[in-house]
Amino acid sequence: MATPALKPVAAGAPPAERMRRSYLNADYSVASWLLTVDHKRIAVLYLISVTVFFILGGLFAAGVRLELLTPKGDLLQADTYNKFFTMHGVVMVFFFLVPSIPATLGNFLVPMMIGARDLAFPRINLLSWYVFILGGAFALAAMIFGGVDTGWTFYTPYSTSYSVTNVMLAAVGIFITGFASILTGLNFIVTIHRMRAPGLTWFRLPLFIWAHYATSLIMVLGTPVIAITIFLVAIERGLHIGIFDPALGGDPVLFQHLFWFYSHPAVYIMILPGMGVISEIITCFARKPIFGYSFIAMSSLAIAVLGFVVWGHHLFTSSQSVYAALIFSILSFAVAIPSAVKVFNWSATLYRGAISFEAPMLYALGFIGLFTVGGLTGLFLAAIGLDLHVHDTYFVVAHFHYIMVGGAVLAFLGGLHFWWPKMFGRMYPEMPARVAAVIVFIGFNLTFFPQFLLGYLGMPRRYHAYPAEFQVLNVMSTAGASILAVGYLLPFCYLLWSLKFGPKAANNPWGATGLEWTTPSPPPTENFAEQPIVTAEPYTYGTAEDLEEVSVA
Repeated sequence: MATPALKPVAAGAPPAERMRRSYLNADYSVASWLLTVDHKRIAVLYLISVTVFFILGGLFAAGVRLELLTPKGDLLQADTYNKFFTMHGVVMVFFFLVPSIPATLGNFLVPMMIGARDLAFPRINLLSWYVFILGGAFALAAMIFGGVDTGWTFYTPYSTSYSVTNVMLAAVGIFITGFASILTGLNFIVTIHRMRAPGLTWFRLPLFIWAHYATSLIMVLGTPVIAITIFLVAIERGLHIGIFDPALGGDPVLFQHLFWFYSHPAVYIMILPGMGVISEIITCFARKPIFGYSFIAMSSLAIAVLGFVVWGHHLFTSSQSVYAALIFSILSFAVAIPSAVKVFNWSATLYRGAISFEAPMLYALGFIGLFTVGGLTGLFLAAIGLDLHVHDTYFVVAHFHYIMVGGAVLAFLGGLHFWWPKMFGRMYPEMPARVAAVIVFIGFNLTFFPQFLLGYLGMPRRYHAYPAEFQVLNVMSTAGASILAVGYLLPFCYLLWSLKFGPKAANNPWGATGLEWTTPSPPPTENFAEQPIVTAEPYTYGTAEDLEEVSVA
């Protein structure tokens, strides 16, 4: 199990001297970043990469919303519109939502939270970033050479036989990127099993670690399925071997089974790490131990397991039998239980807590509200009768975005604000951060809530023109997207500003518990001067020691 060697200047120095050199100023050369095996630097590389992809995906979304401002489809032609929403989905799902929290916050925090110097396989960690970038390069090439028009789901036989766009390039990009996800998941699992500090038992682990452990299981077990599925699309498209195309003896519904067997658990790859972030923030800013620690920890594993057996609710309108549909409907309702356990325990933690409303807490509260709406509307889609009515309408678009944007993106922003002082040693301006959190919440709801109504009233998704009676709701949605864009732009500006002009951060500015807060801000390359030993339970908020820490901070 490899760990990075200390720099020569630090090797013979006393611990206090080594701790003055942070991972940011250990070396300034470009090569030191591109060849680094430090998990914290790799996390920063991922942060830059996913931010670029987020901006790209957002630009495609802006094109889609502007097109839908008027009912006649007078801004984009139909084929261009198809490419815009396809590239928006491909970029956002595979190159932002899946890697955003695990590859950035997870990479930075997992070793520090368990008292380790690095991940178990630091070179493989660096390799995963290069694999991610290589996959992203193929996706960018697909955009540059004309885009893809199949939708991010790549449904067959359209993707295998009829589309004349760059399906192969995009598919290869997604296939390659899947390996980055698998490598990261494997690294986390081995690290959490083998490198915990003395005394850090399984039930003393931070809930952020439990969430990443469950997520890693899905990454390792589920990602190969989508990689193989996309590979089969490439084989059929390139070699004309009948796998999914009925004209060649294949079955297009088989593609949907394989695709959703991965893609529904993949929803939990995107949202489970966010739930870990929210658990850390809620207990810190409520100044109370988390309510029902073991239930939240086990619910993460339950979501990971149940997430693999609900894919069939995406196929209620296919040739699936009634009995199979009933079973998938019941299982889909069951997966809501562990999610509800988390929401209940977060709410119970807030009850009679000494709540303060710093920016991370505002994002966390927004997450709980939006995720709850997304989860409840997911039950509508698990009910066979209702699903038949709203299938492939904007109701599904709204539900998906309440989970993915209202959930995963808000958790990512909340976590980024929470650990930003630790990552870069600088504080951001608090008031603009609070304003941005409120703008994001308002803009998000104005964007996506009207889409529930559009879907219920019958507007199908993926159409670039629509009947005039849907225009008012579409205008509201586009106006909300404009507000949401401002909400996203603000953190981008003040976080960049803080890197140079922000006041220096204390080691523990929030008075939080956890091993990562015992290190300097930003942390040294080796994380800890001495091996930490854990003797206390997690989340000891409300104790005399905690109050003392807050007063010092």
